[in-house]
Amino acid sequence: MDAFTRFTNQTQGRDRLFRATQYTCMLLRYLLEPKAGKEKVVMKLKKLESSVSTGRKWFRLGNVVHAIQATEQSIHATDLVPRLCLTLANLNRVIYFICDTILWVRSVGLTSGINKEKWRTRAAHHYYYSLLLSLVRDLYEISLQMKRVTRDRAKKEKSASQDPLGCSVADEETEWLQSFLLLLFRSLKQHPPLLLDTVKNLCDILNPLDQLGIYKSNPGIIGLGGLVSSIAGMITVAYPQMKLKTR
Repeated sequence: MDAFTRFTNQTQGRDRLFRATQYTCMLLRYLLEPKAGKEKVVMKLKKLESSVSTGRKWFRLGNVVHAIQATEQSIHATDLVPRLCLTLANLNRVIYFICDTILWVRSVGLTSGINKEKWRTRAAHHYYYSLLLSLVRDLYEISLQMKRVTRDRAKKEKSASQDPLGCSVADEETEWLQSFLLLLFRSLKQHPPLLLDTVKNLCDILNPLDQLGIYKSNPGIIGLGGLVSSIAGMITVAYPQMKLKTR
């Protein structure tokens, strides 16, 4: 109970909870729409989804400052690739949140001279760039982790070379693809924060891909991806040690 209280006391925790609710509604609405007699339930889910989405906009109003702080921190990363990817990703997040704030100003009626579709497309572009750069960073970290696992395994095999049962990944899986997938599985298994971050970014990118027409999806896939991403985000908020660290 205390852990839940600490989680909900954080702005990011509440946002993740609202986000999970929003995408759960989207997924359920997609699953129930084709079924007869579910019109009232679908309408309630649609209203709840809209209300939660509006509530989340309030939580995101201060995210421009957080994104600027994250940009300043990423500049000091020691490794060149994460430093470059994260700095550019966070800069795109800053622009995305600025666009999101402008859309919020338009939605609450503070001004009417804002082209909603234009700013929504801009926001989607910068959100997409941010996630793409974050995925490049994830791939780089995965490659380093795979090299580390391969090196450690080679050392173990060398020390156990007298063991007749000793075998390499290539012996276990003769096919190259199977060997690669086995190595990838072992690498991510040994680094849960990297697994969570990769899954989160892969799920998140489905939304801007659909909005920009790069890869059209449906509300069911986007809802499922958003739900999985939200759960991954909730884990990193509840357990900070599960967040991928910047070296």
